[in-house]
Amino acid sequence: MRLVFAGTPQVAVPALQALLESGRHDVIAVVTRPDAPAGRGRRLARSPVGTLADEAGIEVLSPRRPSEPDFLARLSALAPDCCPIVGYGALVPRAALDIPRHGWVNLHFSLLPAWRGAAPVQAAIWHGDEITGASTFALEEGLDTGPVYGTVTEMIRPDDTAGQLLSRLARAGAALLVATLDGIADGTVHPIAQPADGVSYAPKLTVQDAHLNFAAPAFAVHRQLRAVTPAPGGWVLFRDQRVGVGPMQPTDVDGLAPGELRVTKREVLVGTATTALRLGEITAPGKRTMAAPDWARGARPQPGERFE
Repeated sequence: MRLVFAGTPQVAVPALQALLESGRHDVIAVVTRPDAPAGRGRRLARSPVGTLADEAGIEVLSPRRPSEPDFLARLSALAPDCCPIVGYGALVPRAALDIPRHGWVNLHFSLLPAWRGAAPVQAAIWHGDEITGASTFALEEGLDTGPVYGTVTEMIRPDDTAGQLLSRLARAGAALLVATLDGIADGTVHPIAQPADGVSYAPKLTVQDAHLNFAAPAFAVHRQLRAVTPAPGGWVLFRDQRVGVGPMQPTDVDGLAPGELRVTKREVLVGTATTALRLGEITAPGKRTMAAPDWARGARPQPGERFE
């Protein structure tokens, strides 16, 4: 089939790469978000999907809004059979949805109808799910409401961060997307309506969501940190400054108040509503990321001092 692929972030790259290597489908163009400031210099940079398309010599379309007449005219002229979409980052209007004869096929990183929305992997970790997965579905104007073509499942490991889990799902999902498009081309795959039960939502996480809550039990703080890693990135207040916090590990140590620090030569512990967590890395303002004991040697937390 003739495909126009829509996607923007790194997590969409495996899917585009798999389609380019499939040998069966022809990716004739890519739709991605416009170049955006990145890095310390804040220079305009191409999206990861756009970069791969450039390397492959594929036409790149970067409308500010996919409702723009010029974009719709170009998409119509390309006459794609189908438009696979992964993490594009903008709502696709009805005028664009109607152009490809097989519609738009979205790869979403949850087992729909669970965790519709922008942050399904983060939500699955935060809420303690043991299994998640990826789904391909027919894109509609509703929020991830379309009928499902297929799914793959993935176990959530006890120490998985959102970044680690999403990386695995991106690879598994890429294979699922290729298989779905193969089935659509053959007429052997047909979408099935999502059930009405089991619907949940996963809105985009904010920086405030990543402010760790040590008044919660240790297992809940551990989930929260894993869910917001690598982005937005867990943080706390220490001496009225925002400090980034890296991985933490549960312990059986008790007796520390929520947020209270205990420093030894080899470790830094922080209290929760239950048992303490062992800190992995700290990023102080204007400093490089360092192991928690190294940070403590410089910061010298006093007895009873807390992360807020």
